[in-house]
Order: sequence, then structure tokens, then C-alpha cells
Amino acid sequence: MEHLTLFTEKEQQLLLKKRTGETKFGEHVQLTTNLTNIYDDIVNLDVDFVLFGIKEDIGVYGNLGQTGTYKAWEATLKVLLNVQSNSFTQAKRVLILGHLEYSDKREELLTLNTSKKKNLNKIRKYTETIDKDVTHIVSSIIKAGKIPIIIGGGHNNAYGNIKGSALANNERVNVINFDAHSDFRAEEGRHSGNGFSYAYAEGFLKNYFVFGLHENYTSDTLLKTMKKVKSIKYNTYEAIEVRKELDFNSEMKNALTHVSEKPFGIEIDCDAIKNIPSSAMTPSGFSVKKARRFVNYFGKHENATYLHICEAAPTQKTETKVGKLITYLITDFIRAHGN
Repeated sequence: MEHLTLFTEKEQQLLLKKRTGETKFGEHVQLTTNLTNIYDDIVNLDVDFVLFGIKEDIGVYGNLGQTGTYKAWEATLKVLLNVQSNSFTQAKRVLILGHLEYSDKREELLTLNTSKKKNLNKIRKYTETIDKDVTHIVSSIIKAGKIPIIIGGGHNNAYGNIKGSALANNERVNVINFDAHSDFRAEEGRHSGNGFSYAYAEGFLKNYFVFGLHENYTSDTLLKTMKKVKSIKYNTYEAIEVRKELDFNSEMKNALTHVSEKPFGIEIDCDAIKNIPSSAMTPSGFSVKKARRFVNYFGKHENATYLHICEAAPTQKTETKVGKLITYLITDFIRAHGN
């Protein structure tokens, strides 16, 4: 694939910080050294999870959002490879495939003035290229009997995750989305705000549950749209955490009932987590502890088909914080799905 860069042993060794008497996660993960066909190269590997990154924020820019989500993959690797390898983390079950990158095109597109419609359309049109790449990788991984863990980029990549899963399973799939926003906006050209609406309209997404919508940032039009569609359900952050009308644990149970009858994806938008640097960082969101409980709860189900963690936008000052958060969520998912 043109935009896929494999993760190499050289990079692995550069990022590892070995210590006497300790064994790090990155020392035991598996790599693939020569890629001809993703399915053929991983189908016989003794791994359960295939981890890959998406270094892009083009879809976010096409949604007029804050850029920087392309940095999450590298921030994650620096931490993930250096946590302990032990009976809890199970590094040998993980293949690190590599990452998708669009640096040349990104430099060109992010200089465009988005107040001009033709420029916005150009950015959104290129997002479709990213969609195709994500769809192909996710579909190949699932067809090979493995579970994709997708890190980084904007929430536009939910579309490729959903389409890839549906193609691999030969049926529409369900999704649980831990998010402050529905990303079910109008089909006005692809961007980070309409991955789910496109996937639904094109017949790849069946049941959809948005967990923790922020009432201040969901339009009346969107609320009316979601109420009309029976296969879409949601709750709000305010109803759970502010007014205490709903219980967090009971709502997870309700959401699982809505999505778990068939293969479902787990989408984690870092915009929903309090004070995490992201494309729409919030001072009022779920705690990291609740985000981890959420991943553990849904990750335990046998029909959980992928995990996607997106929208984190670390700076040089906050990359360790972001890397630790995403690493916790990855290892929580691995532990949950193995038990």
C-alpha cells in the first residue's frame, strides 16, 4: 500500500528503554518485515491483535477543527513499548503493523483557506483516499481472524473502520461511540463530523449508540434526526454526570444490549475525556477512570470486533500524558478481550 509504512525493528530498538531486571512490552510484540498482502502475511501469525496508527488530521481540518491528531501514534508508541511485559499486558499477542501517513498531501491541504468552498471540497475529497486505506487494512485484519486496534487521526476514520468491518463480516455492523459529539452530521463531503452518517447511509452501519453526548454541542437538527432513526440511541453526559438522571453502569448495560447482537466496533473519542489534549478538548468530560472502565466493559464481549482511539492531539509538552492515556486504553482492551 502506498501510504502504509511498516513498523521496523530499527524503530523498535530506538524507542525501547531497557532496564536491568525488567522486560518491556516492546521487546515481545511481533513485527512483520515484508508486506506483500496484509491478509496473507498475518493470517498464520500467532497473534490476536493487530495495532496500526493513522498519522493524519486532514479529516479534522475538513471539519474546521483543531489540527494535531496526526501526532497521537508516535506519542503512543513511546509509552506503549516501554510498559512492562508481564502476565497482565500479554505483549506476545500483539502485532504492530505500522502506520498510514499522508505528510506530503497534508502540507499542501493544510495551507488552504477553508473559508473558500472549493478548498474545503478539495480537503474533503482527499479524506476519501484515507477512507479507502483504512477500509482495506481493517477488512484485511478482520478477515485474517485478528482484531484491529486503530490509533490516531480524526474521527473521520470511523467510516473506514465500519466499512472494513462490514465487508470482512459480510454484514452491517454495530458501533458504540464514547463521544461528546454524534459525528452524524450531513453528508456534505467527508470529514471528521460525518463518518457515522456516511457509514449508515451507505449500508455498513446498523445499530449505533452514542455514549455521553454533550448537550451544548449537539444541534437540534441532529437530535431530531437521531430520534427519528430507531437503530440510533444515545444518552448525554449531563444526564449521567451532572443531573444524575442516568447511572453510568446501567447505561453501559443498555448500550451493550443495543449493539452486541452482532459484531460491533468500540470508538473512543478523546474529546469525551476531561482535559485530554484533543481536537475539541473539554474541561468537563468523563474521567480517565470511567473511560478505562468503558473499554474494559465493552472489550469483554465476544462480538467486540475492533477498538479505535482517535482525536487526541498531543503537543510536545503533553505527549507523555496522551501516550499514557492511550496505552492504558489499549492494554485494558487486550486484558478484557482475553478474559
